[in-house]
Amino acid sequence: MADKLSGIERELVLQYLIDGNVPVTLTPFAKEEVDADADSQIQSVPSQIFPIAIKGENIKVAKNGMIYLENPSQSVIEFAGRNVKVEFYFNRVGLFFISEVYENKKGLYIKIPSEIDRIADTIEHTDYDFSAVIYYECKTRRDMTQMCIPHPEIELFTRPAWKIIKLENQKNAKKLLEQFVEEAKNEKNAGNGIQLVPVCKYLTENTAGQLQALEGRVNPHNILYVDHDRLVLGMESKNCTYFLNDEYGIKMVFTLKNSPILSRDVYVMGIVNKIYRSFDGNYSAVDFKYTNIQEEDLRFLFEKATSTLLI
Repeated sequence: MADKLSGIERELVLQYLIDGNVPVTLTPFAKEEVDADADSQIQSVPSQIFPIAIKGENIKVAKNGMIYLENPSQSVIEFAGRNVKVEFYFNRVGLFFISEVYENKKGLYIKIPSEIDRIADTIEHTDYDFSAVIYYECKTRRDMTQMCIPHPEIELFTRPAWKIIKLENQKNAKKLLEQFVEEAKNEKNAGNGIQLVPVCKYLTENTAGQLQALEGRVNPHNILYVDHDRLVLGMESKNCTYFLNDEYGIKMVFTLKNSPILSRDVYVMGIVNKIYRSFDGNYSAVDFKYTNIQEEDLRFLFEKATSTLLI
C-alpha cells in the first residue's frame, strides 16, 4: 500500500513546488477496473512509452495547485487528456501523484490532487539463492562492498533464450545484438556469446527517468549472467565506475538446498573484459572475465551453469 502524505506534509510540498524550479517526470497511466468489488487500480500503459523528464524551468506551479507546462515537447503534448504519473523529489524523498493532463487555449496543465504518495522502496533485503559482492579493486588496493543481486526477470544458470526479451523491445535488442556481435568478431572476447541475450534485454528494457524512494542512493548491481568463465552485471551508467582491464576481487555466494552445507562461497579474480551501453547511454552491462579461480570452483560453476559434469 502506498504511503500517503498527511495534509500538513502536502501543504509543505505544494509550497516547495510553488517556490522552486522542481524537475518532474511524467509517465502515462491508465485506470483499469480489477473487478466489480475492488477499487480501481492504476497501471502503466505499454512499456514502449517511457517517462519524460521535464526541467524545472519549463513548469510553473500556481497557488491553486495547478502545474502549468511551458513550451512542452511534442511527446508531452500527446499526453493531453490522459492520466499521468507525476514524480519528483522533495528533500531527497521520492514522491508521486496521479492526475490528468488538461488542455486549454493557454496550453497544458495538471491539477495536483489532494493525495500525494511516497514512492515505494523497491529494495528489499532478501535471501537469494545466489548473489555476489565485488569486494576488492586490485589497481588501488581498495576494499569494496558492492552488492550484486539477480535480475528479477532473468533466470540464471540456464541457457538464455531470445524470448526472455519483451516482444516490443526485440527490434531494438536485435540492433544492439548485431552491434555487439560485430564488435566481438573484431575483439574476440565474447566467448560463445550467449551472455549477449540477457545483456540486450537489460539494455533495452530499462528507462532513465524513473525516480526512486530516496534520491542519490546507489542500488545493487543486477546479475545478468554467470557461468564458469564470466560474471555479467547491469547498472545505471552513472554508477559504472569500472574500466576495461581493471581487475577486481569477486565473492559469489550460493545457497545449497538439500545439502548439509548451507552455503558455498566462491572467490574469483576478474578483469573488466567488455562494457556494453544502451542506445541512450544511461545503462551499462559490465562483463567480468575470471583471471583466477580455484579448480574445484571452476568445476562447481561449470556443472551448475551447464548441468554437465566437467571431465
